[in-house]
Amino acid sequence: MARSTFPRDRFDDLPDASGRVGAHRAESPRSRGWIVFLWAAIATLVLIIAGVFGTLVLSGRLSFGDADAPAPVISAEPTTPSVVDTSYTVVVLNGTPQDGLAASLREQIVAAGWSSDDVETGNSDTTDFATTTVYYKGEGDAAAAEGLAQTIGGAQTAQSDFLQPADDPGTPDDESAAKRLIVVIGLDRAGGATPAPTG
Repeated sequence: MARSTFPRDRFDDLPDASGRVGAHRAESPRSRGWIVFLWAAIATLVLIIAGVFGTLVLSGRLSFGDADAPAPVISAEPTTPSVVDTSYTVVVLNGTPQDGLAASLREQIVAAGWSSDDVETGNSDTTDFATTTVYYKGEGDAAAAEGLAQTIGGAQTAQSDFLQPADDPGTPDDESAAKRLIVVIGLDRAGGATPAPTG
């Protein structure tokens, strides 16, 4: 193939390039990828915290307090007054498998001022009664029940018709009006545990 000939010009006299010619890009360092990831993780964490915080504030679970808001008023629940009223007859029932508890508690009640004729003992239908309880019939008996509970110590009180006398239509007296308190001894007094009287 014939070599084409062109007239010589100024480009024919340029020296041969000794270095690299053209655009060159340097390799990006590997650590730059980790920096991008780290910033993305920090931004994500900040957004999550801000979202949780905003949700708590909007739902009312988090508040910054109001200096002008009145302090909450704590009112004490009314308590039943206690009165030791020895005009009530008392029935003491043992609700545990341990023998002798009813007789021992009867002695304690008599020593507190009740007549020995007004305090009876017996066994409950159950032997796994949990907590020693003084049962009373009506609201008017609540103070006397509380007084007896404090006298024997560590007893609860509860309103119930449990073992309360019913009216016998064959008699002129109203037996249902009799003043009676029923004490059922629970397992909390078994094993020699005898709470001290309170009040």
